[in-house]
Amino acid sequence: MKLLRLAPENTKFPFMRFRRVSYPFSALLSLIAVALFVFKGMNFGIDFAGGTVIELRAKSGAAEVGTLRTMGESLHLGDIEVQAFGNPADATLRFGLQPGGDVAQQAAVERVRDAVSAYYDLRRVEVVGPRVSNELVQSGTLGVVLSIIAVLSYLWFRFEWQFAIGAVIATMHDLLLTVGFFSITQLEFNTTSIAAILTIVGYSLNETVVVLDRIRENMRKYKKMATAQMVDMSINAVLPRTIMTATTVMLALFALVAFGGQVIRSFSIAMIWGIFVATYSSIFICSPMLIYLGLRNEDADKAASQKRETERKTETAVSADDDDAETPVAAPTAPPEAAEKTPKPARKPAGKRAKTRPA
Repeated sequence: MKLLRLAPENTKFPFMRFRRVSYPFSALLSLIAVALFVFKGMNFGIDFAGGTVIELRAKSGAAEVGTLRTMGESLHLGDIEVQAFGNPADATLRFGLQPGGDVAQQAAVERVRDAVSAYYDLRRVEVVGPRVSNELVQSGTLGVVLSIIAVLSYLWFRFEWQFAIGAVIATMHDLLLTVGFFSITQLEFNTTSIAAILTIVGYSLNETVVVLDRIRENMRKYKKMATAQMVDMSINAVLPRTIMTATTVMLALFALVAFGGQVIRSFSIAMIWGIFVATYSSIFICSPMLIYLGLRNEDADKAASQKRETERKTETAVSADDDDAETPVAAPTAPPEAAEKTPKPARKPAGKRAKTRPA
């Protein structure tokens, strides 16, 4: 039986060729996200903006959360949160601050009382003020920052420092774009949104570590390969796994959006956006950052330098041979002085001279 493959094997897509485009594009999106957060703001839910919490107990049987939620939405009090807690007969109903101050807020409580009094008893009515909301904001921000610092320390210890910085930059990129997504869509930002952000951070780091681990493995295996080519080969090697993981998570999240209800709708939509952004950043943000931070394969650079030097010497030698071949060689001629001189007669071999005596 042939297995299902969402990506072809042995792909050779040049991802690093787009790094000069992906970085300006991501930087522009990050600036837009910051501007939206500063000037447009977030749609904070009851947990952060404050509101009223009403604790209910069913007079007979178990509390029906779906019926309570439908009843609360019919009162048009804004966002309504209904949750079961404790024993099956208990439930809580929360709604945000009403325009008009304390008088409007008390009138909203009375409307809820009149609507549910036939089936439920109001055991407790509590107002969540801005002080509690500020504490939640601080706690959520502190949790995100501490998680990033812990991951940075782990990656610095586990990999090279360039890997750690690249992973943190990619994670911060994901956080900024997620915050900008909440701001531009005006999805309710509550404690479940904090959980979504932390989940996105974990998913992004997981994808990043998978790519970085393959890059480190190929650095040891292919010591004479250029850095950009090695990064491309590493990303293409894990591309089928990345596509399969992202597709599986997306299918689950789309099911949550369709059938999960209003309570986790903002969580599910934020997660869909976060999975897309995390997959993008692990390929186009973290991996090219290794090149910009000076992660170089010394053996590959040395081999490339030697290759260039050899080519230069070869070109010089070929050029010298061409120059010698073009210069005509004159035939050897005798010097003029030798031409003017007459050849001397050959000397006879000297024999024994006859001795002569004087007469």
